[in-house]
Amino acid sequence: MAGNDWINSYLEAILDVGPGLDEKNPSLMLRERGRFSPTRYFVEEVVSGFDETDLHRAWVRAQATRSPQERNTRLENMCWRIWNLARQKKQLEGELAQRNAKRRLERERGRREAVADMSEDLSEGEKGDAVGDLSAHGDSIRNRLSRINSVDAMEAWANQQKGKKLYIVLISLHGLIRGENMELGRDSDTGGQVKYVVELARALGSMPGVYRVDLFTRQVSAPDVDCSYGEPTEMLTLRNSEDFLDEMGESSGAYIVRIPFGPKDKYVPKELLWPHIPEFVDGALCHIIQMSKSLGEQIGGGKPVWPVAIHGHYADAGDSAALLSGALNVPMLFTGHSLGRDKLEQLLQQGRLSRDEINSTYKIMRRIEAEELSLDSSEIVITSTRQEIEQQWRLYDGFDPILERKLRARIKRNVSCYGRFMPRMAIIPPGMEFHHIIPQDGDMDGEIEGNEDHPTSPDPPIWAEIMRFFTNPRKPMILALARPDPKKNITTLVEAFGECRQLRELANLTLIMGNRDGIDEMSSTNASVLLSVLKLIDKYDLYGQVAYPKHHKQSDVPDIYRLAAKTKGVFINPAFIEPFGLTLIEAAAHGLPIVATKNGGPVDIHRVLDNGLLVDPHDQQSIAGALLKLVAEKHLWAKCRQNGLKNIHLFSWPEHCKTYLSRIASCKSRHPQWQKSDDGADTSDTDSPGDSLRDIQDLSLNLKFSLDGEKTGGSGNDNPLDSEGNATDKKSKIENAVLSWSKGVVKDTRKAVDQNSSSGKFPSLRRRKQIFVIAVDFDTISSLAEATRKIFEAVEKERTEGSIGFILSTSLTISEIRSFLASEGFSPSDFDAFICNSGSDLYYSTPNPEDGPFVVDFYYHSHIEYRWGGEGLRKTLVRWASSVSDKKAENEERIVTAAEQLSTDYCYAFTVKKPGLVPPVKELQKALRIQALRCHVIYCQNGTRLNVIPVLASRSQALRYLYVRWGVELANMVVFAGECGDTDYEGLLGGLHKSVVLKGVCSSASNQLHANRSYPLTDVMPSESPNIVQAPEESSDIRSSLEQLGCLKG
Repeated sequence: MAGNDWINSYLEAILDVGPGLDEKNPSLMLRERGRFSPTRYFVEEVVSGFDETDLHRAWVRAQATRSPQERNTRLENMCWRIWNLARQKKQLEGELAQRNAKRRLERERGRREAVADMSEDLSEGEKGDAVGDLSAHGDSIRNRLSRINSVDAMEAWANQQKGKKLYIVLISLHGLIRGENMELGRDSDTGGQVKYVVELARALGSMPGVYRVDLFTRQVSAPDVDCSYGEPTEMLTLRNSEDFLDEMGESSGAYIVRIPFGPKDKYVPKELLWPHIPEFVDGALCHIIQMSKSLGEQIGGGKPVWPVAIHGHYADAGDSAALLSGALNVPMLFTGHSLGRDKLEQLLQQGRLSRDEINSTYKIMRRIEAEELSLDSSEIVITSTRQEIEQQWRLYDGFDPILERKLRARIKRNVSCYGRFMPRMAIIPPGMEFHHIIPQDGDMDGEIEGNEDHPTSPDPPIWAEIMRFFTNPRKPMILALARPDPKKNITTLVEAFGECRQLRELANLTLIMGNRDGIDEMSSTNASVLLSVLKLIDKYDLYGQVAYPKHHKQSDVPDIYRLAAKTKGVFINPAFIEPFGLTLIEAAAHGLPIVATKNGGPVDIHRVLDNGLLVDPHDQQSIAGALLKLVAEKHLWAKCRQNGLKNIHLFSWPEHCKTYLSRIASCKSRHPQWQKSDDGADTSDTDSPGDSLRDIQDLSLNLKFSLDGEKTGGSGNDNPLDSEGNATDKKSKIENAVLSWSKGVVKDTRKAVDQNSSSGKFPSLRRRKQIFVIAVDFDTISSLAEATRKIFEAVEKERTEGSIGFILSTSLTISEIRSFLASEGFSPSDFDAFICNSGSDLYYSTPNPEDGPFVVDFYYHSHIEYRWGGEGLRKTLVRWASSVSDKKAENEERIVTAAEQLSTDYCYAFTVKKPGLVPPVKELQKALRIQALRCHVIYCQNGTRLNVIPVLASRSQALRYLYVRWGVELANMVVFAGECGDTDYEGLLGGLHKSVVLKGVCSSASNQLHANRSYPLTDVMPSESPNIVQAPEESSDIRSSLEQLGCLKG
């Protein structure tokens, strides 16, 4: 074929270039690393321009003409490698097409089912599904960003905020965070996100109406980092704080709060923090509760001041914020910064790593699940650009811009969404501080001579460091500021500059590529980019025209912008794709016109500022032409400069915070619902019986007795009319029970004091020194009973004294628990509380058995009901269950059936006949998320039962609720679990509480339940935590383990 002649020519050209293919870990794609080389050029021409059969034919020919000569051997090897590369590329493209097609089908199916459930007629605003019509996210940015064009307008807005005392919590876990002298670029975890969250906390703390801002991060006390990162608290210096001194208070302001979690005395990368997230959540929860009480004493009239919102930054903090907001029942906000699915797609397309290798290196599936959970729990997702919504968030199961538009249209019409919820996407560009920036005017020839009375200020040292590179430093400067990363496309910029003679004659090029001591000490990727730049400078003989200083400080960056503006230069960001582009805003604030990539956030920035040109980052001529146009045409340069300075206030921190606070104000206020201020009070044994009486009188509002031991929440499947018809009778029974109980306590008050038998507060767990949580998932009910007896025997002495209380945490219903207790010889009074239905219901044992064995905590239901799908979710689950059948059976027997007698208002239960045939948890969770249904799916009891509960409910979250509601310290809890368990097993191990893993218990549980996860359990369970011990199922061994944990004295 004629094509083979072209292939042979290209192969000969590659051999003539040199041994590029023999480099370590070579990349054969032209723009994979963002630089140009002849080798990559010809390889891409071969791979993309010819059929696989032609490549194979070329290899066969090379093999047939094999000779001892080295060149022929290299030719044969190269043919083989390129042929395989083409096959891999074809395979990857096929797999990508299959994945995209599958995702489209799933989206369409989920959308159709969701719309079918929402039976109301669609309005015109709901119709249409053109992807380009994303008006759901607001109008254009110019219209979306309300302007503050004068000091008077800002003062008017500030006056509206007076009287508010908001408490806001921000979370950013990874990296090294401090208020001053940030070590940006120290590692991949300490970058732009660190600067952003610190400046956001500082700016919010300076806003009227905001009393306190806490920025939570990890406390690091490692020998290889500065000691400042080990300080528990750091107060941030607020700007313009003198404007609202009358609103300042004892605890007001913005603070960095460092929570210790994870390996002690060790700084670890973000990929290794996942197993320690529960420990952070517990520590942060303790701080928030203490701070809420302190703020309540200062500004809340004695009532706790809860956070108005908890804002997670990045996936790890989003996971933490979801748990914290659920534990406190407050609104959650989320900012992704960079997203896991987008990164996974890019890595898969590169083809260097398999999916398993990617997951092992980056823990990418755990990260993606955290981002999905953040979508489930967030009220608002804050993005920087429209591109982030259209191209990144739409990859997630939990967000569909078209379905979001339909749901919001129904909400506006006050029409039911049938239990479906979608977080609101809010585009709020990051802010900047502009008060210290003075735009540079004039050029270097126009400087005014100084004299003795008015001496000129010396030039910043960084100016001399840059200008020493140039033969003529007064020429306009083209400035690029980016780390030497292939994605930043610096090499293409240098090539464009070198290829354009007019541009070289007119301007200089300055490349600020981070800090370095030696190239050999840089990472291989960064070193490769820098070496490519140096080679290109030599290739085009750009000596005296390109500056690339080795060092600069963060404080030098404004001076670098000023130098570029002084020479009437241009700032360029040529990245292949830029999520936002904060440097573009910084440059505009200093009076620099911009040239930027047309991919990503710069499009939105340019739409607002209108101060430059957008280019295709792959097109060298386009880059060179835009730079030449801006530098050469003085009128255009002046116009772009003026536009940038005129509109830059839209990206100021006050403007950002104003929009931010307005978004928070639009959220429905949520916080712990109980009214008593002393619920978390001292739990000592010296409380008077009068406290018990006050507790009982308060509990009459939120606790309901289970008079017959059956389910008290009612079934979510009950007929609403029947429920309403029985409401009066139920209310009467509750009131009579509570009244009878309270009278009994009043009558026996003196007796209680004399006998010192019931002087503690209700529930009884409040007066315990320690709480033992039996969360043993079981193969059979007898194994649960046996484990419970062994635990009781191990602490019989302390149990008799009453210093230890017990909680039974299980997937059983309260009716099943009552039967279990009766059949195995236990009494309800043996336990202080019962966490049942996989954490969706919470009961307490009553002090007087005559009034019934259990009482349900209805405040817990109000705590977890956020985004509970109710009847709409139940119908979808029933439809799903009917579609799951045994295809090999004669009549395609249904293997999942609804268990109405086991279901409650907040737990829909299903029985599973053949656990091995049901879809894995992740598949059902995915199907529900695609339909905008937010919940937790749990396979339990060795896969024979499926419980679906609210997204804010779980057995581990119920323990945090007990701390928030009753002040039961998490550090005083001990959780007993088996070697395996239900699919919520991972949440039970980890956190401030101690854990005892009973060997041999639940060891035969189906491993399939956990193997079907998107990520291994090792990604979420701490393997070497001092709070986790293993013990054989013998009472003496259990006691020894408790002594090892420091829970008991030997």
